Amino acid sequence: MSNVRKFAVALVLLLSSTVNAERIKDIASVQGVRTNQLAGYGLVVGLDGSGDQTTQTPFTVQSIINMLGQMGVNLPSASLQLKNVAAVMVTANLPAFARPGQNIDVTVSSLGNAKSLRGGTLIMTPLKGADGQVYAISQGNVLVGGVGASAGGSSAQVNHLAVGRIPAGATVERAVDTQLGQGDFISLDLNTGDFTTANRVVQVINSRFGAGTASASDARQIRVVAPRDNNQRVAFLSQVENLSVTAGNGAAKVIVNARTGSVVMNQNVEVDNCAVAHGNLAVTISSDTQVSQPNPLSQGETVTTQNAQIDITAQKGGLVALQASPSLGEVVKALNAVGASPQDLLAILQAMKAAGALRAELEII
Repeated sequence: MSNVRKFAVALVLLLSSTVNAERIKDIASVQGVRTNQLAGYGLVVGLDGSGDQTTQTPFTVQSIINMLGQMGVNLPSASLQLKNVAAVMVTANLPAFARPGQNIDVTVSSLGNAKSLRGGTLIMTPLKGADGQVYAISQGNVLVGGVGASAGGSSAQVNHLAVGRIPAGATVERAVDTQLGQGDFISLDLNTGDFTTANRVVQVINSRFGAGTASASDARQIRVVAPRDNNQRVAFLSQVENLSVTAGNGAAKVIVNARTGSVVMNQNVEVDNCAVAHGNLAVTISSDTQVSQPNPLSQGETVTTQNAQIDITAQKGGLVALQASPSLGEVVKALNAVGASPQDLLAILQAMKAAGALRAELEII
């Protein structure tokens, strides 16, 4: 065997062994290292007549009165007829290890009937967590990725105008204490519970750091012995999360969205030998209204009758034999041979599952 051929064979073996390899950081997370959701209620001002209609959104008027009252301005609610203010909900994600003084992005969403938030400015808004504590303060100019115009009863709009973002629009005021494990251990949580993947992660970590370093608690959680010193623990985690693991294939699944007709299958779906016949049934109902007028001076009454006609058309559905398919590509080719629409495919898959010919879990969302 020539050197070139030997190199080609070795390259193919190398690629085949690493093509499905993933880093541990892509399939698992460290327990306790997570984001936290924040939310707050605020006002966007400076809109060009596209704000809330205050007669229909009383909470906007009340918010303006409360804000001005805190600034020493007292006004009766009846005198407020503003169109350049909008009540909004402000949401953000507080990342793990965020410290006071750091900035995070926020999303501003209209709460009333404002037509657009374009060009508005969010007034200082406290953002609270699930415990009711304030973790960030948001303020800034709202960036809306759309535009709209209307005149003479006609209107045109590009993208959504009632939601915008403020990059780095909130300042963190309170940190969330994040613990990297407890004592001598940290826990890795797999994104998808799988016994094969958990076992392979344990093997990879033990082969790198020694036997007994990692042990699987179940199909999702893996306990790892880690140094107690924070600096050494961070360096250790950096090495662990960059180790490559070939994840397990997981269960065969077919996801069906009954509302949109979408069908998604993973690579483990298989089909046994079966025969499928599918035909479309169309029902057409038409109605014809007839009016009978009485003769002049006959003192009769006008009579209205409806004649309904019902047509039922059944298209022939040929019997198609589907061979056993061990790969996703063969499954798709076999189902396409039936010639069914996506909506019809939902019924076919359910029937195949009931007949035991579909080797997959059928999940309808």
